[in-house]
Amino acid sequence: MSEPTPGVSQQPGPSGHVPESPPLERWRLTFPFHWDADELVSRRELLYFTVYASVTMFSTTFLLAILGALRKAEAGPVVAIARMSEIPEGGAHYFDYPGPEDQAVLLHLPGGRFVAYSLRCTHLSCAVYFQPDRQSLICPCHHGVFEPETGDPIAGPPRRRLEQIALRQEGDVLYAVAISP
Repeated sequence: MSEPTPGVSQQPGPSGHVPESPPLERWRLTFPFHWDADELVSRRELLYFTVYASVTMFSTTFLLAILGALRKAEAGPVVAIARMSEIPEGGAHYFDYPGPEDQAVLLHLPGGRFVAYSLRCTHLSCAVYFQPDRQSLICPCHHGVFEPETGDPIAGPPRRRLEQIALRQEGDVLYAVAISP
């Protein structure tokens, strides 16, 4: 039997046996934390780590924003889209550019002007389509709406404009030549 702890009465349990460890030590079994481990990371070190991580993330975001702004038009293959006489004013012609999986649209705007856009929504890459009765480009996933003249978003969650496809005219034929961000 162990010696009784001063100031603590030890009573025999139901079997008549006195417990080996004093009741004051019982909390250490349910909360096994060593105070010397508390010194492994100080508050100051945690604050330094948080500040360094924040500065690193801000710098990386800033660098990516600058690189995105400096990005030039990506030269792609030259692809014949359609004859200008085949597309009525206010109409649209769908085609693939720059590859067979990349859908795009050629719009014949009022006044005889032609523009082409990628049909990938800038919000979550859903497919965009031209709605002639509303004269707008619509993303059905989240009700995004884009201006046909500029590709700028005018409603819904998209915040960036559609990628525009640079066009070249040779006679009556329009060619897609590059994608500009």
